[in-house]
Amino acid sequence: MRTVLAREMGGCSVLGRICGVWRRRPGVRAVPKAPGFDTEAGHQLRPRGSSKWSRPLGGQPFPGLLQLENLSREELVDVLRAAVVDQKGKPGELTLFSVLPELSQSLGLGDQELQVVQASGKETSGLVLLSSCPQTASRLQKFFIYSRRAQRPTATYCAVTDGIPATSEGKIQAALKLEHIDGVDLVIPVKSPSRKDFQEGVKRTLSHFHVVAMGSGCALVQLQPLTVFPSQLQVHMVLQLCPVLGDHTYSARVGTVLGQRFLLPAESTKPQRQVPDEALLRRLCLTPSQAAQLPLHLHLHCLHLPGMRPGEAPMKLLAPLPSYFSRTLQCLGLHQQ
Repeated sequence: MRTVLAREMGGCSVLGRICGVWRRRPGVRAVPKAPGFDTEAGHQLRPRGSSKWSRPLGGQPFPGLLQLENLSREELVDVLRAAVVDQKGKPGELTLFSVLPELSQSLGLGDQELQVVQASGKETSGLVLLSSCPQTASRLQKFFIYSRRAQRPTATYCAVTDGIPATSEGKIQAALKLEHIDGVDLVIPVKSPSRKDFQEGVKRTLSHFHVVAMGSGCALVQLQPLTVFPSQLQVHMVLQLCPVLGDHTYSARVGTVLGQRFLLPAESTKPQRQVPDEALLRRLCLTPSQAAQLPLHLHLHCLHLPGMRPGEAPMKLLAPLPSYFSRTLQCLGLHQQ
């Protein structure tokens, strides 16, 4: 299996495949072993660049975090030469997705349009797979669909969770629906769904998880979704009473009384900023106001792709962790035992 390490930029990466040939942008290179996380069995998981981490925060508690609101359209196109996130937004709104045509021009693709083949969610860091070749995009989409049907994971996410799962590994199954509540689209778990529920849009979802490291009441978890649903991994970890760090949408559904966690009703629990306890704030060296801006610690780290030609070895794409993610691992002492 060939391994490709994608360049880090604000926690996001781009790899464009042009008409049957992998086009590697500057800084994207093949490596025998990734300096980020290695997801193959028998290798140790370690944060990238952790030896260089120092604790002083100053005015930048989340190094490497892309501040979209501070970028002009031209600056955004420049950033996208190295990093892209699939964020569509509202019509007319400046988003990363909206400047893909200009990105195509800046990459010298002419009239060829870039398509998003695979991407993490709007708030999730990590790999984004683009193609300017419709045939290639279609082939890869079919590969992902076939792999899901065969229950073979093609994507591996890294997450830091507030709380530690009860078991070191397992699978999470839940029926989920998307519901518009108070002007916001939210994912709601459905207990004992009926045939009518499925006809109305309820979907069965499945994810695998593996706890890599534990410390300070938190965990570093590998997540592999086997279905596709908005915010699936965030909701699945909430169902384990271990919300993803920086989840300011669904973490409020986990309540605590006398140190015991429990689930609050999803339909009546409104999204609110995640509030880490004082001990966790101290470990992260954050003030409460800084914690309110804590980015989601969910990173699309690895994608498995088929060989591009008959007989060619499969390819594994790796995205290094963003700086703020590595900083969190260092603060919490999350290293594989």
